[in-house]
Amino acid sequence: MTEIRNEPDSSWTLLFVCWLLVAGATLGSLFISEIMQLPPCSLCWIQRIFMYPLAIILLIGLFPLDGSVVRYALPLALCGVVTSMYHTLLQLGIIPESAAPCRQGVSCSDISLALFGFASIPVLSLFVFSAVAGLLFYLKRSGLR
Repeated sequence: MTEIRNEPDSSWTLLFVCWLLVAGATLGSLFISEIMQLPPCSLCWIQRIFMYPLAIILLIGLFPLDGSVVRYALPLALCGVVTSMYHTLLQLGIIPESAAPCRQGVSCSDISLALFGFASIPVLSLFVFSAVAGLLFYLKRSGLR
């Protein structure tokens, strides 16, 4: 009698990791704004516009595994990388504050929360978007369609 091993498909696993990252970032942003009462700046809102749909799109692409999810998720992740990179450079002072889209309310260049003393919210967002975009590129190149 042969033993049947049920190993998860590596593409599904990588897509699930993408979803875990995005779902964690989504829940984290909601926790920061709703529970900790830290209002988001304009660039944070734009990053949320790219992050929140990713949580839904990637989840739908998991059950059943649909390779075309990469086609829809990758542009959102790349737009998130660009936005969070811009926000991070703005906070670091590399981009002048006069170039910030924040004119009212919370300043985009202020660091209101720094995890571990150095990881601001845009840096965390940049990490998640970059990791997801990298994994989605890998899935696309590996033939997931």
